[in-house]
Amino acid sequence: MDENLLKVGKYDNKFNEILGIEIAEVEIYRSKGLPAHMLKSKHQNCLKYIDYIPDIIENPDYVGVNPNEKENNSFELIKRYKDNILIGIKLDKDGDYLYVATMHEVQESKIIRRLHSGRIKEVITECKKLALET
Repeated sequence: MDENLLKVGKYDNKFNEILGIEIAEVEIYRSKGLPAHMLKSKHQNCLKYIDYIPDIIENPDYVGVNPNEKENNSFELIKRYKDNILIGIKLDKDGDYLYVATMHEVQESKIIRRLHSGRIKEVITECKKLALET
């Protein structure tokens, strides 16, 4: 494995069911260069959340697929903190692992539009299920 990659999580098969895609349960990594990429892309406001990537992967509020991605080898996760943080995850070209390709803030209005259009779906956890049942 490339020494410039840091393990940040593992893909959960439950996303396949939600999104109608087929990705194996493989490890997810981020590049040590991700912070530099974020600065270059003017997403420096999200740098404070870079250590939250494992939490976003394990406990996303929303999951979706970018319609501009032609193959079913990528997906997006959104987590609500003080800011709404989106991470885009792609499958490595050899299919051995997934990696965080992008990380940026997403506006509340975009979340609402993407929910309405079906681009993203809410992830219902056991805690949310219990709250909805009461």
